[in-house]
Amino acid sequence: MAIIVNLDVMMAKRKMSAGELAERIDITPANLSILKNNKAKAIRFSTLEAICRELDCQPADILEYKGE
Repeated sequence: MAIIVNLDVMMAKRKMSAGELAERIDITPANLSILKNNKAKAIRFSTLEAICRELDCQPADILEYKGE
């Protein structure tokens, strides 16, 4: 996939666990894991907004495009 999710990097920078982030943005830990491990096929803007709010970052800090 050409879109890479760097969520784990931002979580590490903010010293936030996956469980804590999942709780704060109101999604299941399983769904957060799917997103974090580049298994997701889509992300809702509302989820992306919540992640950015909680991690105090921009979407570009989390999502990266790598051409194939």
